[in-house]
Amino acid sequence: MDSSEVPTGRRSGSRGAWFALVVALAMHLVLLYRPGSPEPSEIELFPHLDKVAHLALFGAPAFLIRRVTTAWWPIILLAVHAPVSELVQYLWIPRRNGDPFDLLADGVGIALGVWAANRFD
Repeated sequence: MDSSEVPTGRRSGSRGAWFALVVALAMHLVLLYRPGSPEPSEIELFPHLDKVAHLALFGAPAFLIRRVTTAWWPIILLAVHAPVSELVQYLWIPRRNGDPFDLLADGVGIALGVWAANRFD
């Protein structure tokens, strides 16, 4: 067995996948931690659209993480970040609130992202 056949636990994610992951994580952080608007947003005008946003904000990074690595620690870190983000929104972000249903949407997004990435293997 030569060194190219030794399992490393890593995928050889393309530069494009890594770039997409960095962009997705940047959007993830900006959209989760920006202050809310005093004006009703489009999300507030459509019931539960914010749950879809949370699903996407956690699902896209989970999908891309699994596309670039087989390691589970980044997925676990993302899952730990979900309740932390809701707590931070509740305690410190102006005009934002922590919502247990957002947390549920975050978890579903992570699960769907991992599932979808595994379907591409």
